[in-house]
Amino acid sequence: MKSILVIDDELAICEWMKNALEYAGYYVEYTQDPIEGLEKLSLTDYAILFLDIQMPDMDGLELLRKIRERNIDIMVLIITAHGNIETAVEATKLGAFDLIEKPLDRDKILVIIRNAIHQQQLLKENIELKKTLQGTENIIGESKPIKNILETINRVAKTESRVLITGENGTGKELVAKAIHRLSNRADKPMVEVNCAAIPSELIESELFGHERGSFTGAVKQRIGKFELADEGTLFLDEIGDMSLHAQSKVLRAIEEEVIERVGGNDTIKINVRILAATNKNLQEAITEKTFREDLFHRLNVIPIHVPPLRERREDIPLLIEHFTNEICNKNKFPVKKFSNEAISKLQSMPWKGNVRELRNIIERIVIMIPSDEINAENLTDLLPQTKTEVDDIINLSNSFQEFKEKAERSFILKQLEANNWNISKTADILGIQRSHLYNKMKKYGIEENK
Repeated sequence: MKSILVIDDELAICEWMKNALEYAGYYVEYTQDPIEGLEKLSLTDYAILFLDIQMPDMDGLELLRKIRERNIDIMVLIITAHGNIETAVEATKLGAFDLIEKPLDRDKILVIIRNAIHQQQLLKENIELKKTLQGTENIIGESKPIKNILETINRVAKTESRVLITGENGTGKELVAKAIHRLSNRADKPMVEVNCAAIPSELIESELFGHERGSFTGAVKQRIGKFELADEGTLFLDEIGDMSLHAQSKVLRAIEEEVIERVGGNDTIKINVRILAATNKNLQEAITEKTFREDLFHRLNVIPIHVPPLRERREDIPLLIEHFTNEICNKNKFPVKKFSNEAISKLQSMPWKGNVRELRNIIERIVIMIPSDEINAENLTDLLPQTKTEVDDIINLSNSFQEFKEKAERSFILKQLEANNWNISKTADILGIQRSHLYNKMKKYGIEENK
């Protein structure tokens, strides 16, 4: 039974409300003293508060301010015999749900109560949904790279700086962008996402900037682009390395001048957007190959964040396994399952070329397919992807034993150079050969020194 509190200095109003609402199935308490009412609200969880505006010791608006200062979560309905726009505006600013004028009408009050309770339920469901979604979007890990990323996010989130997030596919670049938006001053505004790799080059400009009706074949009506939709919020340009050069020039203008034009339109539209961008490509190489604008790169790369591949933070894998297991079990209403230490070690030893995304998919497969509550290393044998070694690749691509030997030697020399940060002298000593001999091998196999 929903409980209601009435605070009104007129006893007749209080008694009328109690009789009318209890007849409709609600539990009602009342008081004529605002201070006593505030104490009742602090001690009891009421669903609805009816609050009179005009009271001798403390008016309703002042009491409403104290309710909000104490963070008391309750739907407030203001009762007034002197309804006016100023009172309504002030009450709404303080969080009142509705304003009811005297003389009171029972049927109207019951409708307002039902609407208030429904609205309250929607708000609670929305809060729970946000908690659930944010729970699945947390950045999981305690490794040094992850701690550095989280520290950077906390430092830059409240600023207006543009951020460029780099990393391989599946590392969690989108999670970083969402965390920045969630902690930013724009968190109550939309975060609009655009996957530049998923949109054909001939449509990307319309997607970003919108178009006017008739601007091209198929443009049967006006379309609002992502820049406008993200106004006062955040625009996340994912896989920006795949954007066409022409679209890049328009994005550059939007950043520099804070205006856009719809495709086929002549009017400039003012925009206020914070841009976050992400890519799995090496944009420096793309600049050299003239597939990415250097000036746009410098505009986007104000704050760089690199998300490392999972193989470079294997110490986070046990935490990720636990997180994904709990999430998947809760979602499917399974009893929570546990991985043995041997199973976790086996998963830690895998290459994870698909990074965190691949790990999550594998954990879901394991949790669903293995019925037992404890998952051992033996259970994983048939459920893990069959990894292909570099030796397998060399064998498959070699047409003769001599070709196999040369490819294997090239691969070995390259790995040693990378392991020693391309220090030629150190690598030659480890390989037990002269520096000149190593240079000759590098030339023979087309290995270029990394400057």
